[in-house]
Amino acid sequence: MTGRAGGLISLGVADALWVDLTADGTVPTASGAFTRSPSRARTGYVLLGAHAVATVEASGGQWGVPEGEVRRAAAELTAVGMDRRDLVRIGPFRGAPRQECTEAAPLRWRLRIARELCQSGGHEHTARREESRPYHLAGIDWRQLLVEQVRDGTERTWWLPRTVVRLLDAAEHAETQRAHAPQSRQAGTAVTGLPHPRQAPDADSRRTTGPEDSVTSLRSYNGELAGQAYSVLSKKPGTSRRVAGWACAVCNTAPATVLDHCHEHGYVRAPVCQSCNTQERPDHLYSNDIRVAGRYTRLFHTHAEDWLLHWHRCPGCRARTTLPLPHLAAWTAHTACRSLRPTHPAPRGRKPCGTLRVSWTGSQNAPRSCLFTVAVDFCPSGEHRVLAQVPYREAAERFRVWLAETAPAVAAAAGPDRLDGLPNRPRPVIADTSGEGLALF
Repeated sequence: MTGRAGGLISLGVADALWVDLTADGTVPTASGAFTRSPSRARTGYVLLGAHAVATVEASGGQWGVPEGEVRRAAAELTAVGMDRRDLVRIGPFRGAPRQECTEAAPLRWRLRIARELCQSGGHEHTARREESRPYHLAGIDWRQLLVEQVRDGTERTWWLPRTVVRLLDAAEHAETQRAHAPQSRQAGTAVTGLPHPRQAPDADSRRTTGPEDSVTSLRSYNGELAGQAYSVLSKKPGTSRRVAGWACAVCNTAPATVLDHCHEHGYVRAPVCQSCNTQERPDHLYSNDIRVAGRYTRLFHTHAEDWLLHWHRCPGCRARTTLPLPHLAAWTAHTACRSLRPTHPAPRGRKPCGTLRVSWTGSQNAPRSCLFTVAVDFCPSGEHRVLAQVPYREAAERFRVWLAETAPAVAAAAGPDRLDGLPNRPRPVIADTSGEGLALF
């Protein structure tokens, strides 16, 4: 085969091989899996389905990929069955977090699809776009599978087959795992004996700078905005300038930049910095589906009392002795169902396997029918393994017991008989009042 060198094939040859090997599969693939955006061979890997295939730089600055890795990824993708009628909504979701998505960023396939469709004016325009523009994700041609539906005559929604959604989720998972794996465990050197592929940048790395005395001139927040409605306060002139004068009400180490509020009840919680605002935000996969990330250890364990106090600054949550629905779902999966999560052997003991996820049906407005489903994705004993199904009322009761043990002071100030501080006319439970562009938190 042209382009073969020491077990490697060039990226152009790998493109042709990928399409040829997957031609009989049910999942359509793209011809530019290695050479067209969002592939980034120079970062040391290319995503093919659920695999992060290592790339290496050979002599002369040419990049190649092990042929065997391409064949293995193609064989696994070809073996996948797909039901085009079993669809999952992937957007758009009102109030979903807006994150930057550049060509140098990790896959983030939902954001990429949303950006492509918004820029091109919809699915039909996207399907007719020029061939030079990017269209594949992890080697999969998503344009052939995307379904656009119209609700109420105006709202357009986007759907993909469940199989493809799981493949792309697995691709993101593989990319994250590779970014965090030690260099010695990467595949490039073992396969070819050539210099190790360049390490992919850690998507979760953060650089925090700034002098410790940056908040000395800021005043502490002492509940000056308690009980006020965010929908009213956010429209008042000078609110942003007033917020910037406070120190973050959670960490007290950075200037506040946003006004955190409860999306279920509409009440202001407190001014917080961008870091704390991002940390407490549930990681929504869909409008009713959360990936339970590692930061929940801080939210519900190491700094639980600080965060519980912050969340209960909302009079509605405090009077009901609970958390907003997404937070309660995350707590149920991360804390109440911790003992159910399977583990596997690791160099230093045992390690929880897979990615923890919780979804729900129904609403907190109808607690009798609201149900949490806790599952593990990418579990060796099954790709998606359901651990438990917990009714909303049972989860809320478990939370009350845990709250009394974990943060007695917060629990003592909560409950329906603790109405001090509540407005005379409490607001009803409402939908997101923040408008477009802010996250569900």
